[in-house]
Amino acid sequence: MTTAPEITPQEQVQLDELYAAFAAAHMTPLWTQIGGLMPTSPRPDSVPFLWRWSTLLPLAEKAGELVPVGRGGERRAIALANPGLPGTPYATPTLWAAIQYLGPREEAPAHRHTQTAFRFVVEGEGVWTNVEGDPVAMRRGDLLLTPGMHFHEHHNTTDHPMAWIDGLDIPLVRTLDAGFFEFGPDVLATKETPEVSRNERLWGHPGLTPVGAPAPKASPLMAYRWEHTDAALTAQLELEREGYPGVVEPGHAVVRFTNPATAGDCLSTMRCEMHRLRAGTSTALTRTAGSSVWQVFEGSGVVTVGDERYEVGRGDLFCVPSWAGLAFDTDSGLDAFRYSDDPVFEALGLSRTESTARTAREDRS
Repeated sequence: MTTAPEITPQEQVQLDELYAAFAAAHMTPLWTQIGGLMPTSPRPDSVPFLWRWSTLLPLAEKAGELVPVGRGGERRAIALANPGLPGTPYATPTLWAAIQYLGPREEAPAHRHTQTAFRFVVEGEGVWTNVEGDPVAMRRGDLLLTPGMHFHEHHNTTDHPMAWIDGLDIPLVRTLDAGFFEFGPDVLATKETPEVSRNERLWGHPGLTPVGAPAPKASPLMAYRWEHTDAALTAQLELEREGYPGVVEPGHAVVRFTNPATAGDCLSTMRCEMHRLRAGTSTALTRTAGSSVWQVFEGSGVVTVGDERYEVGRGDLFCVPSWAGLAFDTDSGLDAFRYSDDPVFEALGLSRTESTARTAREDRS
């Protein structure tokens, strides 16, 4: 590294005048900014953070008592705001997460938007989401999709409330200035409550593609049911015990939710996965370029995110900033849902992952 020559007082005056001229012309010289613009590794503004279900649900319940659902607000959804991104309702720079609450017999009116969305249900049932007029039941453990520019509405058919997690790519679409929004009819497209939606009847058969169906741009399957997810995770761990491959690491089973028409990610901008850790598992420490949000579905454990360590249990959510180290330890076993911006990073050629093996429980001391 060469040492910069000393600047004379006269040169300093000239430099100050140059920088003032840059500022007046709305210009910024690279040589004063390169450390921030091109760091040696990601330096995210977002920070690791944990939102506890025991805090989120009572607050959503209180909102249910005080805040109506209808035109204007549209949804009783409360966003999780990362402390490192002040002034924004974002969990990470690309991902939006919220708890949505629908009271007994309530209806959330139809609308559609550019932003891609999903719902993940950690508890409860009795709500149907109509996606383009197709009624889809929402139950515990289910992943429900709403691809961009699909009209969707929700209605609670029961005498008890229900809450779930919404995930959207709102921050990404906002950064790209690509957002459009349209109101739908004020009256529900249907109040039917079938056990199985039309999209599931057509597309929900493993490995079988309906030849006569139109080729969809987004995943045509709107519901990924818990019984299938649970069976797939159980089978992976059973095969591991029998000495066959399938898990991503010892005691760690993962399934990815995919588009049955293309075998790609179920959503174009977000990757959705379910992870299961066998009791007594300690995972490798993994860093990924790109951010993610996790929700514990069942079980408990300790998660390390960067320099933070959290004891987590059912319903708890936490975010993982880009390139923050992530590791799990669980004595009793743990199921967790993950969504991320991985498809965007892969499409742009920016994906990168590193894993480092840990000595079992080395970080618990």
